[in-house]
Amino acid sequence: MSKTVIHSDKAPAAIGTYSQAIKAGNTVYLSGQIPLDPATMELVDGFEAQTVQVFENLKAVIEASGGYMHDLVKLNIFLTDLSNFAKVNEIMGRYFEQPYPARAAIGVAALPRGAQVEMDGILVLE
Repeated sequence: MSKTVIHSDKAPAAIGTYSQAIKAGNTVYLSGQIPLDPATMELVDGFEAQTVQVFENLKAVIEASGGYMHDLVKLNIFLTDLSNFAKVNEIMGRYFEQPYPARAAIGVAALPRGAQVEMDGILVLE
């Protein structure tokens, strides 16, 4: 099976040995996105702004793959403070309609660059 690297200049450049996403067949595997502003490569401030930035970064990579947010079938959310989960749900409602993607929310001790939230996912293109 061939693999295609997906890249968007509208999302932060990879800060390690990984690709923003890999397409295999009609499935796209999205790497974790943290709330870096792609123009400055700096973290945005505040939990709500960080969550919005992560969704915008994911959206940019999804669109670079030829997909749309509604093509996301699995979303993993990593939070350094699970008390922010209700805010994540509220913000997620701005980006998705039913049927929502399958999802996991995981509390973690720390994330790269001191981020409060990170997300990755799996996209199936039609």
